[in-house]
Amino acid sequence: MSEQKLSDNERLKGESNFLRGTIVDDLNDRITGGFTADNFQLIRFHGMYQQDDRDIRAERAKQKLEPLHNVMLRARMPGGIITPKQWLAIDKFADEHTLYGSIRLTTRQTFQFHGVLKPNIKLMHRTLNQIGIDSIATAGDVNRNVLCTSNPVESTLHQEAYEWAKKISEHLLPKTRAYAEIWLDGEKLETTDEEPILGSTYLPRKFKTTVVIPPQNDVDVHANDLNFVAIAEDGKLVGFNVLVGGGLAMTHGDKSTYPRRADDFGFIPLDKTLDVAAAVVTTQRDWGNRSNRKNAKTKYTLDRVGIDVFKTEVEKRAGITFADSRPYEFTERGDRIGWVEGIDGKHHLALFIENGRLLDYPDKPLKTGVAEIAKVHKGDFRMTANQNLIVAGVAARNKKAIEKIARDHGLIDDGVSEQRKNSMACVSLPTCPLAMAEAERFLPGFVTDIEELLAKHGLAKDENIILRVTGCPNGCGRAMLAEIGLVGKAPGRYNLHLGGNRNGTRIPKMYRENITVAQIMEEIDALVGRWAAERNEGEDFGDFTIRAGIIEPVLVSKRDFYA
Repeated sequence: MSEQKLSDNERLKGESNFLRGTIVDDLNDRITGGFTADNFQLIRFHGMYQQDDRDIRAERAKQKLEPLHNVMLRARMPGGIITPKQWLAIDKFADEHTLYGSIRLTTRQTFQFHGVLKPNIKLMHRTLNQIGIDSIATAGDVNRNVLCTSNPVESTLHQEAYEWAKKISEHLLPKTRAYAEIWLDGEKLETTDEEPILGSTYLPRKFKTTVVIPPQNDVDVHANDLNFVAIAEDGKLVGFNVLVGGGLAMTHGDKSTYPRRADDFGFIPLDKTLDVAAAVVTTQRDWGNRSNRKNAKTKYTLDRVGIDVFKTEVEKRAGITFADSRPYEFTERGDRIGWVEGIDGKHHLALFIENGRLLDYPDKPLKTGVAEIAKVHKGDFRMTANQNLIVAGVAARNKKAIEKIARDHGLIDDGVSEQRKNSMACVSLPTCPLAMAEAERFLPGFVTDIEELLAKHGLAKDENIILRVTGCPNGCGRAMLAEIGLVGKAPGRYNLHLGGNRNGTRIPKMYRENITVAQIMEEIDALVGRWAAERNEGEDFGDFTIRAGIIEPVLVSKRDFYA
């Protein structure tokens, strides 16, 4: 990398005393509800983002008040597994100590608290610590929450994969004691912190890792920097194919940024998993762009130095030569909503949670319903990367009771369409400071409009299109792996992307830029009409748009995305 001036984030990390900064001083400052200067960024390494309610920002300014500063916390839950006891504790905290009273299931296969005021932040961390949960490294320039396929059917294989997700998470965690010292009043030691994997200034940019079990691509591997694709023989995990360099974020108007598929480096045996994980992370640590954060992700490093050069360096650092990739195929991406029976005879109930928002609505007390299930459930819960919740490990004799609670609280609705189940949005307004347009609040009504279009053109009730909406181009809702992806550009305006596929292995391309919702509906109406009339038997919408020449496929992101 040429010698260029480092970004200011590199300065603040270097001066942070291993992520401590002056967070404690800010925490004790009651004059403001927010964090100042570098600490605004540093709290992200502790799993929090400072936000405010943008719906009331202007009114507060009129009253000469600062924005209603609060934090959003994202928990570290490798593989998304949480016990009923833990669930009841987070449910209680959300009720008593957050502005919104909700629990948000996220696309990072964990939960978020929204609206925690400064006086309650330490209590939040202590509450989580008491039940064995933390939020270390769920944000910031580190390896974030490690995802794992939520498939509860192949129980033995899933357990093995989940254990590796936990091991990878622990191996790549920051070693600094800052989290325990600040939030849990841990003992302050004089010895020097060391970060053998992440380094004293941590990574150039955020880093995301998954463990995935084919044929389910429910973690969207191409949205992540590092992916371990489970390879099994006779139902037993024998190793992983390693995929590197995926990522979806981009910047409007900056063609040096783009979404990118991950590249398959090859197969490794199980005993080299942690070595390879560390090798990929340290290579990105040393070679990533620390001058321009917009080009700092692993995907840009691969394109800048070359895939073969990066792969060779990983092999050198890990002491391994990648073998040829073992065959695998992704055929499914969504969650299997409803009951399924696992190979161990246990039953698993996947609950569709629209936008992942668990809250008690007037006609659907969803949050209370999950708490009631937690009071009687003997297994565990599994949060999915599609914002849903699985009640896992239910004995046959307990199915009826669990289902009754779920139905009584609106957690099971037989009328929910396949289109709604396959639609997703990020949080966006009013809490996300990066949001340019609505997403979570916009999606339910938009899906209703799409359902009506499908019916208008005579499509069956089980026909659907992978649909995703994000309020900005940063990729949280994974619109850049959808058959129809909307990316927020301004209030009420979006870029319309087409051409992704159902199994999540193709990036969609922009079809129309900066158009209104009415214009979007006109475009989709015409496109769905053509799909219904002209498609080949069984042809999905995204594949049809490519075959029919409506949009060109993105084969090489850097070359094709803007062509």
